[in-house]
Amino acid sequence: MGGGFGGLYAAKQLARLNVQVTLLDRRNYHLFQPLLYQVATGALSPANIAAPLRGILRHKQNVQVLLAEVTGFDVGNRRVLYDGGELSYDTLIVAAGMVDAYFGHQEWETLAPGLKNIEDATRIRARILSAFEAAERLADPQEIQKWLTFVIVGGGTTGVELAGALAEIARYTLRGNFHNIDPSQARIYLVEGADRVLPPYPPELSAQALRSLTQMGVSVLTGTLVQDIQPGAVVVKQADQTRTFETYTVLWAAGVSGSPLAKALAEATAAQVDRSGRVIVQPDLTVPGHPDVFVIGDLAHFNHQTRKPLPGVAQVAMQQGRYVAREVDARLKGKTLPPFHYQDRGTMATIGRASAVADLGRIKLHGYLGWLAWLFIHLIYLIEFENRQLVVLQWAWNYFTRNRAARLITAKRHAFLFPTPRKAAEGAPRTAGVCYVFTPKYEHLYPARGEVCPQ
Repeated sequence: MGGGFGGLYAAKQLARLNVQVTLLDRRNYHLFQPLLYQVATGALSPANIAAPLRGILRHKQNVQVLLAEVTGFDVGNRRVLYDGGELSYDTLIVAAGMVDAYFGHQEWETLAPGLKNIEDATRIRARILSAFEAAERLADPQEIQKWLTFVIVGGGTTGVELAGALAEIARYTLRGNFHNIDPSQARIYLVEGADRVLPPYPPELSAQALRSLTQMGVSVLTGTLVQDIQPGAVVVKQADQTRTFETYTVLWAAGVSGSPLAKALAEATAAQVDRSGRVIVQPDLTVPGHPDVFVIGDLAHFNHQTRKPLPGVAQVAMQQGRYVAREVDARLKGKTLPPFHYQDRGTMATIGRASAVADLGRIKLHGYLGWLAWLFIHLIYLIEFENRQLVVLQWAWNYFTRNRAARLITAKRHAFLFPTPRKAAEGAPRTAGVCYVFTPKYEHLYPARGEVCPQ
């Protein structure tokens, strides 16, 4: 279940054995998620970082790919239920991934979208680029500044990479593209609840990332928590002080929680889940009491090695996918493998043009050397060879020209960006003297700025 790093690497390894493999995913492609932020900021196109699952596995005669969405489990009868049917299994490998966590404020999701799939990336790209387009149409300096203010919630890898890319767009890519506004006047705020950005990294690399972001014009607010998000405003709290940012563009990179399927699997197997909704697994990655059910990747809470759960990164999922395939092979031969052991090959994050930080164990890199290491590693793990060629050419073009060729607003013209008077939802809350526009797609009310209120 799942065509991400864990599921795909398990399927490719299992394809070498005398077994029948079925790979289920609700999307027909494998996504190289570490580069998703580059789609969201117009540096790469979706096809550069995604490849059809059927194409990847086309030479694996014992692997069947099904486009389907899993709806439940019948572990007693060893069945997976999906939309339109069911499948029997001897061994079940669940690699369903994670979703964005809004810490009890799910109503923020439409106002502060997260970044988990290609649809999210293209929507975020549309929001970013449309903000500059909206500002170009206005004359009120205060309204212009609200459109040119961007708040990114979460100072982990995704947040840092988004902030750096957004700063490059505003200060270099869009320079000279507008007549009424100066994109370089955009204000970019990165809000992080911990005392430093990139908390899992060594302090010296976090400090280097902070310096790089500051040099690029990003305002970094650490020790700061979001209190509220409303249309046109974000309220944050730092120590005992509360601050409000007037902005129409908020991006979420603050946390993740288990896929809803984790809850369904836990109910079916009586497994435990942690606070993030991940399934707590045995040392061999199986669910307690169900040796035929494995959970791997981001959805697995594995703390048997360091007493802390492994991070939700691609290399963990890939190693676990390979391990499960070897475990299946061992069982077919009447053997067992030692418990899973994770080999940490380091973590890295890019901040901008020729700037990145890399923690490779004993080796700590930053700046241009860190960026070269980041470039090399990411190219190695891109699945399809033609994707690597396309990405290299695109990165070379971006590096020398500071241009981003994929600056396309492909989503439908957003009602919340370009409102037109429309009757408000029946019974919706209203403020006297303010004209509202009802946007069914986002199920929110937004003031209709620059429009005459209808009778």
